[in-house]
Amino acid sequence: MYKAIKKTNPRQLSFLLQRFQSTLVVAEHNNDKLTPITLNAITAASKVGGEVSCLVAGTNCSKVAEEISKVKGVKKVLVAQHDAYKGALPEELTPLILATQKQFNFTHICAGASAFGKNLLPRVAAKLDVAPVSDIIEVKSPDTFVRTIYAGNALSTVKCNESVKVFTVRGTSFEAATVEGGSAATEQVSPSSPMGVSEWLEQNLTKSDRPELTSAKVVVSGGRGLKSGDNFKLLYDLADKLNAAVGASRAAVDAGFVPNDMQVGQTGKIVAPELYIAVGISGAIQHLAGMKDSKTIVAINKDPEAPIFQVADYGLVADLFKAVPEMTEALKK
Repeated sequence: MYKAIKKTNPRQLSFLLQRFQSTLVVAEHNNDKLTPITLNAITAASKVGGEVSCLVAGTNCSKVAEEISKVKGVKKVLVAQHDAYKGALPEELTPLILATQKQFNFTHICAGASAFGKNLLPRVAAKLDVAPVSDIIEVKSPDTFVRTIYAGNALSTVKCNESVKVFTVRGTSFEAATVEGGSAATEQVSPSSPMGVSEWLEQNLTKSDRPELTSAKVVVSGGRGLKSGDNFKLLYDLADKLNAAVGASRAAVDAGFVPNDMQVGQTGKIVAPELYIAVGISGAIQHLAGMKDSKTIVAINKDPEAPIFQVADYGLVADLFKAVPEMTEALKK
């Protein structure tokens, strides 16, 4: 006697696979506000299929948990509060994530590809004995991702057969999840025992009225062509008129013109503003990796052969020491 077997086409199979997925997004925050890249990671997680949960770990982070519970696409918010999570040290957060994964049996764990995510998830992956996938820009299926390689100038499609898929998300490649319309359930999870191998001492933040670099709609960046840190005042004056953030190339940071938290590029911050103005920046491939997704790119450089002009929507071949003050004066009128 033969039993009839119903055939399933590839699209139906893909749908069935997605139904059984569950992703944990590790939220990045400062105990008061959610860091925007987490919203991009939630969008990426939703493309995996299945349920999306968020882990909020901190010292007094109820406000952040409430914020995430309203994000569309989030099914559950897991909250862990303990003094050990001050400063979001990866040594302390890793045991918590491992315990949470064991309890809920998540198939995927992800976070934004920021300093926070890149410090934390490789450690989590090592403890799970799986290979992480970094800087993904597209989710093709629950086990297939597209990521950037070689300073963002080449793409690689990765098939991941690990039991738990651990990945970081390039924020500029995914739209931010909608911050209203969600109604996720909130659940407290038990903090793991403190490891005690590292201790958070303090954080000194530079206060500025300008927008934060990674979330600004307009960014003005300077390179080695500015010749000194003092000359960055030209950019600060221009940025103030545009309500813009100020960034820098690695060459400017390495030369000591500005601190490294202003660096845009492969080893710095990834930005994708509405308008990016590159001043005195040659356009090395490592810098382009950090800003090439900007909606409109304007370049000001006295060298007409500078590589930055190849990606710029508008280019001005001029002496920046004359052009930038003229732009600032024009914006005053």
